[in-house]
Amino acid sequence: QYHQAATALTNLDEVMKKPVDRPAGSNWISRARLQGGIEFKQVGFQYPNDEREVLRNISFRINPGERVAILGRNGSGKTTTVKLLLGLLFPTSGKSWLLGYPSGDLTVKRKIGFLPEESYLYKFLNAEEILDFYAKLFDIPKKERKRRIDTLIHDVGLVSYCKRPLNQYSKGMLRRIGLAQAIINDPELVILDEPTSGLDPIGSREMKDLILEFKRQGKTVVLSSHLLADVQDICDRIAILNKGVLQVIGGVKELLSQRDVIEFMVKNLSEIDIQAVKSFIEGRSGNVVSINHPSATLEELFINIIQHR
Repeated sequence: QYHQAATALTNLDEVMKKPVDRPAGSNWISRARLQGGIEFKQVGFQYPNDEREVLRNISFRINPGERVAILGRNGSGKTTTVKLLLGLLFPTSGKSWLLGYPSGDLTVKRKIGFLPEESYLYKFLNAEEILDFYAKLFDIPKKERKRRIDTLIHDVGLVSYCKRPLNQYSKGMLRRIGLAQAIINDPELVILDEPTSGLDPIGSREMKDLILEFKRQGKTVVLSSHLLADVQDICDRIAILNKGVLQVIGGVKELLSQRDVIEFMVKNLSEIDIQAVKSFIEGRSGNVVSINHPSATLEELFINIIQHR
């Protein structure tokens, strides 16, 4: 079955090798200079026979190597935006470019890795076979396929399970092999939909560490997640959609910073010294909102207990 499936999909590889007519003019030249970035310019989308605009006048740019999260409630347009990035849908108005190419250009597909919220993988194959299957679609030479497969299985923590068929995997293990499949082609752009879904706290931390590693490798990452703590941990910028409109896009620290509040972290002060500092601040019209000891996150506590006991 494995060999039959691989043979049946060889035509896809041939289609992706064919040259594509690219639009002429200054717009194409300027966008090509992005070299790894993403740009949406006044993009709108509307499904046929539906008066409602799913996306309205969306404009943003993601620079090469950035990690950007797309956030929003259900129905806000997140999934449609991801589909536009993947070239599964096309704007009904405006223009979009990926890695210097128009988003509909087949040439760019080889440079994209995608982890959907639910990975639909062949469950009768094991981890090595499924990665080999997808690597062949990208025409990766045998020796390089073996190297990448071994490295990825190690990186996602599945060495002990690599010979098991995927129908014996837990949801968390399927998430891990799904990520390995998404980056088997060493993509420039990685699109992740709920990447930590189904993972325990240790697995979630390891997944986030892998995503952080993408920045060192120069990959551009776009992710969609409902777990805001994860987004805060790993993203440079966030974009928030609501009812098809881009409400805000900016740096995580910039958007979360409370400009009217100043925080000091000081060690080894006695209670008398703390009160003296408090009196000093209040004597200069400052308002001491709280005096607390900092606390670790629940994730940090859990990982510390599990890994060190």
